[in-house]
Amino acid sequence: MSRPAALSLPPWLAHAFRAQRGPVPWNAVVRGALSAGPVLLVAVLVGHTSLGVVAAIAAMLAGVNDRPGSRRASVRRIGVPALAGACGLLMGTYTGEQLGAVALTVLLTLVGLVAGGVSAVGPVASAAGTQWLVASAIGAGMPLPEPGWLRALAYLVGAGWLLGLRLVLPTPGGLTGDFRFDGEREAVAAVYDAVAALLDASGTPDATSRRVALTAALDHAQDALAGPRLRRYASSAAERRLHAQYAAALPLGEAATALAWAGEEVAERSSAGPRRLAAAVRENTHTGPLPAPSRSAPGLRALDDALLHAAEAFDRTKGSDLHTRRRGAGALLRTVFGAGGREYGLRVALCFGASVGVAQALHQTRWYGLHEHWYWLPATTVFLVKPDLGPLASRVLCRAAGTVLGALVFAGFAAVLPRPEGLIALVALSGALIPVATRHFAAQTAVVTVLVLALVMVGGEAQASAGRIGETLLACAIVLIVGHLPMPGQRAGGVRSRLAAAEAAAQAYLAHVLRESDAHAVEDSGSHRSSVGAEVAAVGTVNTTGTGTGSRAVRWTLRREAYRALAEARTAIALAAAELPPLARHSEGADEIATTLERLLDTTTACAVHVDDTGRLTPRHTQRLSELLAELAKESERARLRIPELPAAG
Repeated sequence: MSRPAALSLPPWLAHAFRAQRGPVPWNAVVRGALSAGPVLLVAVLVGHTSLGVVAAIAAMLAGVNDRPGSRRASVRRIGVPALAGACGLLMGTYTGEQLGAVALTVLLTLVGLVAGGVSAVGPVASAAGTQWLVASAIGAGMPLPEPGWLRALAYLVGAGWLLGLRLVLPTPGGLTGDFRFDGEREAVAAVYDAVAALLDASGTPDATSRRVALTAALDHAQDALAGPRLRRYASSAAERRLHAQYAAALPLGEAATALAWAGEEVAERSSAGPRRLAAAVRENTHTGPLPAPSRSAPGLRALDDALLHAAEAFDRTKGSDLHTRRRGAGALLRTVFGAGGREYGLRVALCFGASVGVAQALHQTRWYGLHEHWYWLPATTVFLVKPDLGPLASRVLCRAAGTVLGALVFAGFAAVLPRPEGLIALVALSGALIPVATRHFAAQTAVVTVLVLALVMVGGEAQASAGRIGETLLACAIVLIVGHLPMPGQRAGGVRSRLAAAEAAAQAYLAHVLRESDAHAVEDSGSHRSSVGAEVAAVGTVNTTGTGTGSRAVRWTLRREAYRALAEARTAIALAAAELPPLARHSEGADEIATTLERLLDTTTACAVHVDDTGRLTPRHTQRLSELLAELAKESERARLRIPELPAAG
């Protein structure tokens, strides 16, 4: 008897049920409990409740951006959006006082266009754009007695308080060595764990997913170590050692990727070395003797050499290159005004502008009565419409469900809690729950709804749960309608731009590896460039020659850029595929292109390891490269996602 087929949800609905998993971030929970609630309590005690509400809102938004990572990276991740939010609050306050409804709507629509375009740059820029829009709506619509500059200062104080907690409080269980670098230490150790996991999966179907996990670990460690600093180079011995340990993991990851590409299983002792290195990083100790793998293949010989190099690097305090290249102003502007930035900007501007217009119309007709909080509608729209934060349909469903749940929960608390002390305690509790609730948008919405409604009541307004539900449902309707309107130009601009960047980075990486092969061949026999090299000759190149350490350092930089760009493209493709069918159809075929790019990168890495070992490529390598380049061109044409040629990033 045949078994019934399992129920399969459409992608846009299945996405709404996905949640991140992992251990409870107790350190972030403690910071959340000490942020918005205590700030509000101090403001109430000194008689500046309205400023305390503003500071608590800033602390809440900073808590949403308080993600795992290093303290140095948190300065940018929390501080930059906070500065953008303060500017938005200042702008919104003065424009809301001086402009009429129509002029204010037009201005905020233009602000949405700029903020949406800037969001295409990256996660920090996206968070900055979000806070800019939310704070500008709050500034324009929240009736407060204080002038705009004082509101902006209170906003910075609230966000700065949580950032200060992030920098000062040690991580529980992370007191080994200098606790200032516990985030960096854990990120670097995770890279070695990921290398070991990839070696264990070599020759199995799990190898691809383990290689993706290695890329994510390398990206996270690179971001943790490359945060903002006053000096150009690491100033302490502990930080320099971490930089060297991270750099030592790159050839290990390269060798592990090459072994996984070959599809051969490796002995268990091969992964023991990286695991001992991971333990040494976490415990801030010496590595001790490392088990040497067999040297029967190029990948294994590269792994053995990389382990020896890592053992030497762990005993040095000299820093090392993080193998990153800062994007210049021109590259950033091209991202903002490119296909992805234009699509982001138009969608955000239309939805944000429409919500401001509707809110102004309802406000001017006194729909709100005594509750002058029209800013809730556009602020809610911002969290719904940002294309990089998730698919529209999924976020609409989660926002609606979370708001209803949060409003009902708050209504129950408001009926029994004393005021204002009970509400302040509720704000503190909600702040503590935010780091856990960020794993699912509905849960985050429910917690934030409780917190915001408590702030409104502390500020002197009546209980507004019913109004919050109605405005959220109205914002959901606006986003679903306006967000799916036809737009000028090609759709799926975000996917196209990410794929273009990924292909450009992959081609630059491949071109460099082929030049290394040609350099070896010329040194050995005076032979000329391989036939595959001609296929990438038109791609933008990196000014480097030779086969020594400097050439390998450039290769590792290009490899990191290529795999990072591919991961960003994969994320954009996954989000686009989870949209409703009218939007998702514009990115059909993109996933196949990304898969081919992934195989091309893995093959290029295997080629690099083989060139280091023998000085030349085998016919198997060159044939595989030619096949993948031809397959990539066919898939781009078939999917009608012709990827434009771009120069290497930098």
